[in-house]
Amino acid sequence: MQRSKVTMVERKERKGSYTAPALDKAFLVIELLANNPQGLSASEMATALGRSLGELFRIVVVMEDAGYLQKSLETDRYTVTYKFLDVAYRATPARQLTSIAIPEMQALARAIGQSCHLVVPKNAEGLVIAREENPGVRGFALRLGASIDLLRSCSGQVILAFSPTATVDRMLDRIEALRGTPIGRAALAGRLSAVREQGFDMRESPITRGVTDVSYPVFGFAGELLAALTIPFLELIDGSQQVPIDDARAMLGETTRRISELLGHIPSDRATA
Repeated sequence: MQRSKVTMVERKERKGSYTAPALDKAFLVIELLANNPQGLSASEMATALGRSLGELFRIVVVMEDAGYLQKSLETDRYTVTYKFLDVAYRATPARQLTSIAIPEMQALARAIGQSCHLVVPKNAEGLVIAREENPGVRGFALRLGASIDLLRSCSGQVILAFSPTATVDRMLDRIEALRGTPIGRAALAGRLSAVREQGFDMRESPITRGVTDVSYPVFGFAGELLAALTIPFLELIDGSQQVPIDDARAMLGETTRRISELLGHIPSDRATA
């Protein structure tokens, strides 16, 4: 069972003059279950959060009745439902972003025979808000809602490289607080500068052998970084992949440019032309 380190950091940050104990407990439950996707029983949640079963159980039941949690009939464990994702889509720019990006992602996956996923920044990590699987028989894809390590992942490097300095500093502060150790910021700054210079990042997956991640930024109307679109390029032993990785990278770059333009972004070379 994973205790939520983010929970304690964010509680300190949002601490103020006003308190709402029941609402605070609900947030703690959500954050705890986010770190335990296999689900937890009410008693396990109470133990992990240092609360009594009685004070937590009513909160859990209300959240289940509202459709934000679901309980397994076999194990009595609670998990978070997709209602959170649905609300997030409708309440944030993610809705417009995904509605524009998904058709482009589908076309890209068909053209290159590889999966792709869209990652947005979320506090000290990235969040997969859309994905398109390889239409063929073999492929590799991340699940919707997966958390992404900003420091180790290709998507994370792109998000950090193209975000404003103040935003990056806040994200790095959160990461350091969670890890309890400092980040080598000077070395990281050098890597991010190289990513900005070439306009994308490409690296071997730090987790999956045989996969090379390629990621480009997606920009909004005002030129702000909205997301990173990434291909986990799976190279087949027999060389039967649909297109070479360099072609896939070029097509990914074109796709992110189209998505950005559909979101109202005007590239600097066109703005000054």
